[in-house]
Amino acid sequence: MNAEGLVEVVLPGKVEPEGLQIRLGAVPTAGPGQVVIRMEATGVSFAEQQMRRGRYYDQPPFPFVPGYDLVGTVLATGEGVDPGLAGTRVAALLKVGGWASHVLVDAADVVPVPAGIGAAEAETLVVNGITAWQMLHRKARVRAGDTVVVHGANGGVGSVLVQLAQAAGARVIGTASERHHDALRERGVAPVDYRAGDVAARIRELAPRGVAAVFDHVGGRGIVGSWRLLAPGGTLVSYGSASTRDDEGSKQWPVLKLLFRVWLWNTLPNRRSAYFFNVWAGRALAKNRFRARLRTDLTQVFAALQRGEVSAQIAAQLPLTRAADAMRLAESGTVAGKVVLNP
Repeated sequence: MNAEGLVEVVLPGKVEPEGLQIRLGAVPTAGPGQVVIRMEATGVSFAEQQMRRGRYYDQPPFPFVPGYDLVGTVLATGEGVDPGLAGTRVAALLKVGGWASHVLVDAADVVPVPAGIGAAEAETLVVNGITAWQMLHRKARVRAGDTVVVHGANGGVGSVLVQLAQAAGARVIGTASERHHDALRERGVAPVDYRAGDVAARIRELAPRGVAAVFDHVGGRGIVGSWRLLAPGGTLVSYGSASTRDDEGSKQWPVLKLLFRVWLWNTLPNRRSAYFFNVWAGRALAKNRFRARLRTDLTQVFAALQRGEVSAQIAAQLPLTRAADAMRLAESGTVAGKVVLNP
């Protein structure tokens, strides 16, 4: 088994993509309650783009192996784990460690991938799918007939949000740069150019009575505009601060500012609510509940893929050893969908 050898990508510090390092080693051994997964697909998400700048708010100290999620086949099971798991395809949400040919994961954290779904397809929907599903159904509780705004409607999470919202019967207004508008119209989305002046005013023209939900990954000052778009009973879900990706200074401050603003809005008697969504919330306090919810929701996302309600958007597939090129491509803003790494 260990004839294969381990290949992993290491983020040594704050570096340009070319500064990523390739490290070779021995395939890990599964301990009690663990499985070794032979990675088939992992991806470049916004988190890794922030991590290489030292800007992800709870990243581990350098050096570390990045990789927020992965899909692969269980190679070996540890003591106390159902040996029948070996040979099955699973997905796992990790935060770090996915950019490796073999990854050690707690068996309780893996979610089975249904037969007929390819590894790269499934990979596009792990962190993006779980984030979109939980924001839509657990936070905003979007219903048929609602109008919702999705910022960055062509992005990784945004494109999944659009499709899941439509599957729930909602009308979607999506912000994106002009070149993505035709594709959004084909999907039945009302597009708004986020570069063209007053975005909020343009959205108000499309939804004069306000909207049921706004999903905002941009943060920064624009979040106030998002809040003002809500109709009574509406929900703002903020899930990042993309606008501060290239800032210097404290990586916690943009998030703390958002959290404070959200807290303040929720104390006002205005029948609207705001959330700062973090996919890891609740894990430290109630690990089993967190795992059960993750499994339930990701299983729903995979079912939506099988029903054709969501499409897996693979922007490109590159080998793990070309992680630098993959990072550059993902950061270029020129691709739609997920940049996937294969072993």
